[in-house]
Amino acid sequence: MVSEGLVEYKSLVMDSTRWVGFVHRDDDIVISTPPKCGTTWTQMICALLIFQTPRLPASLDQLSPWLDMLTRDRDDVVADLDRQQHRRFIKTHTGLDGLTYDERVTYVVVGRDPRDVGLSWDNHMANMNFETILDARAAAVGLEDIADMLAEGPPPRAPEPIDRFWKWVDDAPIPGPSSLGGALHHLSTFWAAKDRSNVVLLHYDDLKTDLEGQMRMLAGRLGIQVPESTWPELVEAATFDSMRQHADVTAPDTAHAIWRDNKQFFNKGLSGQWRDLLSADDVDRYFRRVAELAPEDLTAWVHRDRAGR
Repeated sequence: MVSEGLVEYKSLVMDSTRWVGFVHRDDDIVISTPPKCGTTWTQMICALLIFQTPRLPASLDQLSPWLDMLTRDRDDVVADLDRQQHRRFIKTHTGLDGLTYDERVTYVVVGRDPRDVGLSWDNHMANMNFETILDARAAAVGLEDIADMLAEGPPPRAPEPIDRFWKWVDDAPIPGPSSLGGALHHLSTFWAAKDRSNVVLLHYDDLKTDLEGQMRMLAGRLGIQVPESTWPELVEAATFDSMRQHADVTAPDTAHAIWRDNKQFFNKGLSGQWRDLLSADDVDRYFRRVAELAPEDLTAWVHRDRAGR
């Protein structure tokens, strides 16, 4: 295991140093994705494989907490995880360079076309209730460390979607909580480790086009056996429509009412929605930026079909 020299990922809502000192079990699953790449979807799939029923014993964020998130006291989250008797599956938006790598853990990583990630992030931000997030954060860890940020107030939100997209594209590589550079950097930390037997790379488009096949593949990688008769209801429960219908249970941190609309958290779930926003010149500009940020083999994998340029 390696612990020294870890990159720290910090933002208004997360702090990766909360992983320091966390004690893993031999069969833990860490779901590590850039934001808006299918995190909650992957958590739900893991929950369905572990419990083998759509009738989960608790809300998804209780079963699979985001250890980094600052709306709950770390000791309380760890205590909940210590009490869990089922196989643990823990959420993070921290890249592998910010985690203490453990060979006993299976790391499940999800990539998605970053152009769609940028649009999904835009909806995510519009749906957030920052007052309730700050209230929960204040109760859990305080606000002293972000006093300067709060004094400055929220940055102005550009009125046009295309301007907000370019801000997301052009932000610094690892500013947190989300940017093109941040998403590609996160994926690159696992891309470099993709040949390790305990690192599983999923792609959002594969989940869209072959959900059952991807669930079966993941079950195999996790060493989980599922009776054939159980698969249909598990796959149905993992669909976008089903998760949206049950958003009060599946959306993150609904206990703190951090979303203006829980169902809106599951907005469209589409691939290729960027085509409605970006012109051919925009796409060329976008890929010039991509070339500055990540190796070609990773960008080819995450974008899948460059014919859409």
